[in-house]
Amino acid sequence: MSARAGTLAVTEAARRRTFAVISHPDAGKSTLTEALALHARVINEAGHIHGKAGRKSTVSDWMDIEKARGISISSAALQFEYEGSVINLVDTPGHADFSEDTYRVLAAVDSAVMLVDAAKGMEPQTLKLFEVCRHRRIPVLTVINKWDRPGHEALQLMDEVFLKTGLKPTPLTWPVGIAGDFRGVLDRRNGTMIQFTRTAGGATLAAQAVLSADEALAAHGDAWTTAVEESELLSADEADLDVEAYLDHRATPVLFGSAVLNFGVSQLLDTLLELAPAPGPRPDVAGEPREVDAPFSGFVFKIQAGMDSAHRDRLAYIRVCSGVFERGSVVTHAASKKPFATKYAQQVFGQSRETVDLAYPGDVVGLVNASMLRVGDSLYVDSAVTFPPIPSFAPEHFAVARANDSGRYKQFRRGIEQLEQEGVVQVLRSDRRGDQAPVLAAVGPMQFEVATHRMKGEMGAEVTLDRLPYSVARRTTRDWVTQLDSQSGVECFLRGDGEWLALFADQWRLGRTQRDLPEAVLEPLVAATDA
Repeated sequence: MSARAGTLAVTEAARRRTFAVISHPDAGKSTLTEALALHARVINEAGHIHGKAGRKSTVSDWMDIEKARGISISSAALQFEYEGSVINLVDTPGHADFSEDTYRVLAAVDSAVMLVDAAKGMEPQTLKLFEVCRHRRIPVLTVINKWDRPGHEALQLMDEVFLKTGLKPTPLTWPVGIAGDFRGVLDRRNGTMIQFTRTAGGATLAAQAVLSADEALAAHGDAWTTAVEESELLSADEADLDVEAYLDHRATPVLFGSAVLNFGVSQLLDTLLELAPAPGPRPDVAGEPREVDAPFSGFVFKIQAGMDSAHRDRLAYIRVCSGVFERGSVVTHAASKKPFATKYAQQVFGQSRETVDLAYPGDVVGLVNASMLRVGDSLYVDSAVTFPPIPSFAPEHFAVARANDSGRYKQFRRGIEQLEQEGVVQVLRSDRRGDQAPVLAAVGPMQFEVATHRMKGEMGAEVTLDRLPYSVARRTTRDWVTQLDSQSGVECFLRGDGEWLALFADQWRLGRTQRDLPEAVLEPLVAATDA
């Protein structure tokens, strides 16, 4: 790569912020994603999911089952410009059954926005995601959402964040008015008030005005005085912004808002531009940094099909790590060392796509019909690099899949392969069950619902799933398959990534097998609760 291209990569990377929106289910992730796009003026009107007929669904929730259920079950990438910067925003599923998809996204971003429901506080999935971010050293900015509804006291929520995560909450804004009476926020860094005005259904930008302290006192009286006093208590507790602690994952800046009303959204965008890290060097599998100005490199963090029913294509999402991506260039697939042409490259905005000719570190590029690519694969130009693999979680639910119509076996086989490549479910096979009865393995049972829905709707191959009585999986080797298969309550399978898995009815059966075969290779897999 030329010196000019390297300089361009550094310059463009500095303009970018690539982050994920994460939370417990129903905290408002997709609504916030829509509100961010609205404030960046890349859409004119927000559509919210309220579970009511006739309402619009959000830009990021485009699958039929997402619209029907009112939940996000697949990550979605959005790119847009804001105040001269480029935002790469990845909305993630919140439901624990889809933890693998969220984990893949977190491997591809530089920071995260954690949404906390003001009424529910620190929920189990929220805590889990905080821990995943800590493990991956991803800085987290926290948004207390739904302040327009009754909820906990603000100081109580700050205590809960600290006690349950160990991160020091450092609020940048503080609510004026208790939860359910949201009038605006105190900007703790300059002492002014940002006053919000509702719009019909929150479909358009909420008007906001900046008031001086005296104006805020005159307009809001005791509510303003309480906000000021609580802010002073926070300062006395050394809960003021510490950028270094945020980047080092020792503190989390906090903002208050209401995504459904578009309150506090512009403050979030401005804070991301100010505080969130730009793309920087990424470590390869050996821990060596791949500098931003090195030749192009990237890795696949998601495979998605079914986005365009008219064309039935397949999209591989690539996070650009270094250099300049040029559409039409030939890159090398690290796993096979084979060349790979990038003629069909697209920029993604929810389900909408357009051709992209150039992309820079931090950007997400969609490569169309890249059939050779799998999640975790690395790509590069000139200088070889392999990035760390993205692990598969230990499945806990298992079911045999059978085609309802034997005459559509070709569609059945193709559909199962597609679901496997996308990571919707893990697919296990064995000589005992044969190719016509693969076993689907999932972290959570809702993955089965998605799989059957898509097999019927997209692949034209309706399936029946018969649950298997297994709940524990361990990694083993081919040498132990015969002996393990001979044990009662144990069955071995080959997973699509080449790993052999031994399935056990329960922990007791696993323990019994370990006593009977003490030399057997039975290694734990990465658990969704330990990622």
